[in-house]
Amino acid sequence: MACGFRRSIASQLSRVLDLPPENLIKSISAVPISRKEEVADFQLSVDSLLENNNDHSRPDIQIQAMRLAEKLKCDTVVSEISTGQGTVNFKINRELLTKTVLQQVIEDGSKYGLKSELFSGLPQKRIVVEFSSPNVAKKFHVGHLRSTIIGNFIANLKEALGHQVTRINYLGDWGMQFGLLGTGFQLFGYEEKLQSSPLQHLFEVYVQVNKEAADDKNVAQSAHEFFQRLELGDMQALALWQKFRDLSIEEYMRIYKRLGVHFDEYSGESFYREKSQEVLKLLDSKGLLQKTLKGTAVVDLSGNGDPSSICTVMRSDGTSLYATRDLAAAIDRMEKYNFDKMIYVTDKGQKKHFQQVFQMLQIMGYDWAERCQHVPFGVVQGMKTRRGDVTFLEDVLNEIRLRMLQNMASIKTTKELENPQETAEQVGLAALIIQDFRGFLLSDYQFSWDRVFQSRGDTGVFLQYTHARLHSLEETFGCGYLNDFNTACLQEPQSVSILQHLLRFDEVLYRSSQDLQPRHIVSYLLTLSHLAAVAHRTLHIRNSPPEVAGARLHLFRAVRSVLANGMKLLGITPVCRM
Repeated sequence: MACGFRRSIASQLSRVLDLPPENLIKSISAVPISRKEEVADFQLSVDSLLENNNDHSRPDIQIQAMRLAEKLKCDTVVSEISTGQGTVNFKINRELLTKTVLQQVIEDGSKYGLKSELFSGLPQKRIVVEFSSPNVAKKFHVGHLRSTIIGNFIANLKEALGHQVTRINYLGDWGMQFGLLGTGFQLFGYEEKLQSSPLQHLFEVYVQVNKEAADDKNVAQSAHEFFQRLELGDMQALALWQKFRDLSIEEYMRIYKRLGVHFDEYSGESFYREKSQEVLKLLDSKGLLQKTLKGTAVVDLSGNGDPSSICTVMRSDGTSLYATRDLAAAIDRMEKYNFDKMIYVTDKGQKKHFQQVFQMLQIMGYDWAERCQHVPFGVVQGMKTRRGDVTFLEDVLNEIRLRMLQNMASIKTTKELENPQETAEQVGLAALIIQDFRGFLLSDYQFSWDRVFQSRGDTGVFLQYTHARLHSLEETFGCGYLNDFNTACLQEPQSVSILQHLLRFDEVLYRSSQDLQPRHIVSYLLTLSHLAAVAHRTLHIRNSPPEVAGARLHLFRAVRSVLANGMKLLGITPVCRM
């Protein structure tokens, strides 16, 4: 990929530099397009060749770049060689560039960019991604929404690269809140409300019983006893808990379907209540468990009593804690999946928790702890619906659909749609995902509905609009033109800019695969959409000679294909009409 051009340049460089071509490929990068001037297609940074040599001053690098350029020759692939600031620049034969890029996009389809030499020799790995992980009966807050869309992106990307990915939703389905919930349901629950709207009703019960427990010690005691009954395996308590869990998962699955997200496994803390006891025994047998005066059990990760490095793993009544259950889950997943990598996607507030869990796994003797990775993300502020603060994910989805329908109704160019509700939801979700993915995942950001739904500028609405418009071109002019095309008809600056940008897609995917940040892909797709908008205004198909029209239709089809590929990786379903 980069259509073999990178490899061709590397072969010539390898003969001059006496280095294997494989060592050079990642030093040759596609040049970002410029609005001011036509740029070369690829550049080699001389700096990258001198990485092991610290004694290189700027003037020296410039001289070396010029000397290297003098030794290189143009050939059937490279039509021009020049130097920049410490770089050697390569311009590809324009007709070859046009033909090769467009053929490759159409031939590779959804795999375009993924067959690149940048990914050659990439070992196929078993990867577990744990994401979303809401708490049954508590708010599915915006943090869970971020975890859901970020985790889905990471899983999509890893899968696209050929890895074997297991998507796990690790539910908060155990713990003291179920003592409160069990007691609360016995006091305030209604079976018919539980069946018709489980998440809503359990949340209402949870809020009410919390208030009661704060005022009435008997209710608090009763909740504590209910959770102990759960931990001891009491059949009646477990049956009620199982009903809460099953109904909640059923409703979550319906909501995830609207988001376009699926899971291979719905796990939960409850699975590890027994195995967490085994973890405690193992910690004890290794002399790592310490009892406190309060009767709790802790692990001192510093070895010298540093309070910030002490992790509590057992309550005074012997019941397990979140950290203990996470240790048990990690050990169990290693046995079950023998993973090469396990990625946890949660907010940055849990950074210390995961550091401690990974550290405990290490000192317990599990060397594979270094295969575990926490991908943290920042906090979203100010996401409110018309009903007030966000309580449930469904509130957000309904709000998105409602606002987008209103937006679409007010735009004159909106087409008659077969299913306006579904289109509104897909466009709205794209808007939400692009707003979320534009910056660093670790950054906090202020949420704004107005900014999310702008149809102009760098938004998800603009991406969807571009995709729909390009799809409409294909529908209008048919595919009769697309059998063959004349490369000489695509030499305008607007065409060349698009071709150069399509050339860079593999590098963008590579960058995102390295740091798991979706912003590289977002930025790439927004630039591609802006380039397509300019080309759409200037490179007309109607009333152009058939040869020119056919070539332009080929170009627009390639743009739509790459745009759709990138959007799907981000978790966005491209719409064909809007």
